[in-house]
Amino acid sequence: MFSLASFFSSFLRRVRQAEPMQKTPRRQHQAAALDNPQLDLPLHLPLDAPMEQAPSPAGSSMPATLRGDVTPSDTTAPTAPPLRAPDGTRIRQLMLGAKKLDYRLKRSSRRTIGFMIDGTGLAITAPRWVTIGAIESAIAEKEKWIFNKLDEWQTRVEQRVVPRMDWKDGAQLPYLGQNISVMMTAAPGTAGKRATQPYFDTTANVLWLGLPALADPQIIRERVQRWLHKQALEIFGQRLPVYAAKLGVEYKAYALSSAATRWGSCSSEGKIRLNWRLIHFPVHIIDYVVAHELAHLREMNHSARFWNTVESIYPDFQEARHTLKHHPPELLPLL
Repeated sequence: MFSLASFFSSFLRRVRQAEPMQKTPRRQHQAAALDNPQLDLPLHLPLDAPMEQAPSPAGSSMPATLRGDVTPSDTTAPTAPPLRAPDGTRIRQLMLGAKKLDYRLKRSSRRTIGFMIDGTGLAITAPRWVTIGAIESAIAEKEKWIFNKLDEWQTRVEQRVVPRMDWKDGAQLPYLGQNISVMMTAAPGTAGKRATQPYFDTTANVLWLGLPALADPQIIRERVQRWLHKQALEIFGQRLPVYAAKLGVEYKAYALSSAATRWGSCSSEGKIRLNWRLIHFPVHIIDYVVAHELAHLREMNHSARFWNTVESIYPDFQEARHTLKHHPPELLPLL
């Protein structure tokens, strides 16, 4: 006998067989930025570095930087401070082939790129609007000249023997182009306050210091240096008006400098500084530096017009220039 329960059981089996199979729902695509994880990687992350991972509520293994849990700045390594020269100027580095070149860059209102090489290395002065790329292209063009000059300075430093003063009776030092002798005691025939002051005997080329015979070397050095400074200030002050009148210019003030690599300087405001160590040279060498700095009141550059201006008041400037070039301040006796 055909039961009702058997009928319904057979009917349900036929219905299930007729139904199409339902597919498992796919997960929806994530945001486009996540389809390409490289777009969100910090630019400084090394290619072979493992991505940071952190557990998420959904158990995802997605990198933390992509989820927003870690920002790119969190992975930034600390950078070393830039190198600085003793004067605070930033030292830049440039690779020229296999050679590394350090240089100092100073911006100015000048119109061209200037190169200066001395015992401290290469210094570049460039207009404010010139890019670093253009500056380093100019350096590359002068590569051979730059390295030759740097080698010359290095050789000069290695080979020079800087004379050191032995502060005692009979010590000698250059003054106005001649060697003079230093004596500790007072000049013969002097008394009272005069006997305690330096006195220069121009006939004998002797500088009497007016000190005890066994004075400390540091005291001797300081007294000689003060005397040289005083003489420099006086003599430079006598020469400046002579050449200013020849050139028809006026300077506002002058002062002594102790620059390691410069004999003089002139500002656009008319202030002149002259290295006190020029006092070691003959007066005609001093005159050249005076004429040179005063000429800058006409031409604030070293163009052909500038040198013509120097020559107009100091015709023999080439010889004096050559002398100073081969006797930089750092090669003079250490006082």
